Amino acid sequence: MCFSASASFGAGVVLAAISVISIKKIQKPSQIYFASIPIIFSVQQLAEGFLWLALTKPFFAPLQQITTYTFLFFAQIVWPLWIPYAFLKLETEEKEKNFQRVLLGIGILVSLFLGYCLATYTVEAKIIGYHISYLQNYPIVYGGYGDLLYIIATIAPPLFSNIKKMWLLSITIIISYIITRILYVDYIVSVWCFFSSIISLFVLVIMAEIKNPSKKHSKYYYSSDESKITGI
Repeated sequence: MCFSASASFGAGVVLAAISVISIKKIQKPSQIYFASIPIIFSVQQLAEGFLWLALTKPFFAPLQQITTYTFLFFAQIVWPLWIPYAFLKLETEEKEKNFQRVLLGIGILVSLFLGYCLATYTVEAKIIGYHISYLQNYPIVYGGYGDLLYIIATIAPPLFSNIKKMWLLSITIIISYIITRILYVDYIVSVWCFFSSIISLFVLVIMAEIKNPSKKHSKYYYSSDESKITGI
């Protein structure tokens, strides 16, 4: 988290607890990727907690590089891949699957490019004010187009899902991005990841919805035979 070590560790613990509940609601193997979103956020926030310690406590200084790269690995490589893939695995209709495949393709391109940059160019984390700023010496060509593709890969998947309440995820991420872009432009990587972790609560809500869908309001629901989908 972008505010302090204790805040990061606290968020990591809460997210871990949410992930346990979310994973327990899994009914099919294909749901594991979506249900695991909170635990990935948890690991990411714990990594930034140790980064705070590395930047402020000499004893933890040797952890600075590994925690910096761990946080950026999740932020820039894992999420553009994981989000569209998780939604692709949830879909049952071919039309929605095709949309998710396109978004996954975009996510793969973004992850490959950012992975190359992370491995090739220098990155550094510094505390500026009350936030961690990640200084990344990436090629300028990445610029706005790369940012746009990243946003598409991480925000658009819920918009193309036919699962009830899934749109809440996109709204939350969009609002968090706008707030971060306006108020925390110099710390966008750290602050946006903090705000985005709030979607873990909606992951829990949606996993409960998938487990106990409303026949009246859902387009599809699981019958007593969990291997079948029944259309209304």
